[in-house]
Amino acid sequence: MKHRKGIYLKTAPQKETDETVSSDDESEKSSSKTSEVWLPESNTAFRLLMSANLCSALLNNITDCDETYNYWEPLHHLITGEGFQTWEYSPTYAIRSWGYIYLHYMLTWIHMGFLNNKLLTFYFIRMILGLTCTLCEVQFFEGVSLRFGNNVARLVLGFLLFGSGMFISATAFLPSSFCMYMTLLFFGSWMKGNLNHALLAVAAGAILAWPFSVALGIPLAVDIVIRRQKYFFFFKWCAIALITMQLPCVIIDSYYYAKTVFASINILLYNVFSTHGPDIYGVEPFSYYMINGFLNFNIVFILALLSFIVIPISEMIIKSKFKGYQPPTLLLVFTLSTLLIWFGIFFTRPHKEERFLFPVYPLICLAAALCIATVQKLYCVIGLRKYLTEQWMTVATLVIFALLSLSRSFAVFQGYHGSMDLYPKMHQLASKIDSTGRTINVCIGKEWHRFPSSFFLPENFKLQFIESEFRGQLPQYFAAPGAEGTTAVRTNFNDQNLEEKTRYVPIDSCHFLIDFNNGLATRREPLFGNDTSRWSVVEEVNFLSAHNSTSRFFRAFFVPYFFWERNTFGKYQLLRSKTKKFKKKRSN
Repeated sequence: MKHRKGIYLKTAPQKETDETVSSDDESEKSSSKTSEVWLPESNTAFRLLMSANLCSALLNNITDCDETYNYWEPLHHLITGEGFQTWEYSPTYAIRSWGYIYLHYMLTWIHMGFLNNKLLTFYFIRMILGLTCTLCEVQFFEGVSLRFGNNVARLVLGFLLFGSGMFISATAFLPSSFCMYMTLLFFGSWMKGNLNHALLAVAAGAILAWPFSVALGIPLAVDIVIRRQKYFFFFKWCAIALITMQLPCVIIDSYYYAKTVFASINILLYNVFSTHGPDIYGVEPFSYYMINGFLNFNIVFILALLSFIVIPISEMIIKSKFKGYQPPTLLLVFTLSTLLIWFGIFFTRPHKEERFLFPVYPLICLAAALCIATVQKLYCVIGLRKYLTEQWMTVATLVIFALLSLSRSFAVFQGYHGSMDLYPKMHQLASKIDSTGRTINVCIGKEWHRFPSSFFLPENFKLQFIESEFRGQLPQYFAAPGAEGTTAVRTNFNDQNLEEKTRYVPIDSCHFLIDFNNGLATRREPLFGNDTSRWSVVEEVNFLSAHNSTSRFFRAFFVPYFFWERNTFGKYQLLRSKTKKFKKKRSN
């Protein structure tokens, strides 16, 4: 890649400054001499990032039950005519948009029916998500390189490539992941001067996926409307977004709900203005995001938080040393304020989820890179460069970050991927059982939240719930295939997470049962695998028991030998009923 003159590439401050933020004139205003910092070409960055995202597509766990029941299951319903429905998709409440589901449903048209296997369809969609994320990451990478220089861009590339948070979010079928794609796209476009593309990307995230993500576009709107005073331009592209995105969403939602629906408005009303909306799910303390941020980005998350203090102070010191130096204030304010706005909103809300930070994962990477680059600039200014080049900071940060991130990703895979390994084994059983004209019930109790979706079940195998210690509301199957099922109004849904007894089936109706034998038993959650008179173990895999593992560090990060020695593993089991008779398939 060409050596670019971004403001953070300079070895020492100069009088010239680049105070533009995606200006209409794309020429660099700085003519000062720059250090030559190597940066991979865009096509090389694409290959690296695509490799990481393909690994995510194949190896990533489903870390949030919302992903299963609110997105994979409705998609499964559109494809096969059967799937779970949550209360959010009830026409009574209608707070989820079918437009987002339909966007992914169209991806299944690409394979033209050649993937005649639900499990292959699942991973095919994940790979398309990985490709989409990669293309957006490359746009972001190019924009950062153009505005901030090769040094910052190289750091950002390393953070995107190895980050555990990126591994988790890149291929998650969640609106917050889609908003992350749009953050990459809109910020990259903004930095490259494509303001219309930036506006459309913000609109796409807010309209098609998650309306709260519009907050990320506030600094962009300030730049266009207040700084540039392009009023007509702004409202023209907002109108185009409403016509090309909001109108199709309303049409799709109105079809699947059988009434005129603005799902984005409904979810805002429920979460912001209802008395119980934000407080009945996932209420966590302020420390939740601090811990989660460190687990997903380790030192990069700390640097991103420090950037709000370190960058202004460092720039002030540099300015005091060089009287003619003007720091790139506007560029930094627009960049950091976007992240600060999001933190300000979600850190203060009682309802906290890991996925709520997905949209700003790229900005966490950028803020951390800017923090390091600013310290490097200060390092040169105070004369330490004569002892050791400032690039040691880049190398040290990337090495430490990569090791911790890989350790975290590997720990999550080794510890918790067992649930996604176990369900495909049922396909081997299905090949031996004659299920023609009958339904095979696969029951689940306390492990309902780890069900990866109906894409993992063979034909005629159906998931059923049995009672557990969970006292909230579980989903139920759509009443009928297609739109007939999505438009049906059912009375046994509520928006207060109150238990609905109609979700349960008697355990005697179960042909198979999924359970986690972690040594902990209660009245509603016995260890079914220990009851050898009623159940036989068909398959079992190791699964980390967080409750029984005392070392938080070795549970969170994979360290060879210690991960296995310091943690306790239970058995994730596929059990077969001894009281149910199965007819074997006849060999041809």
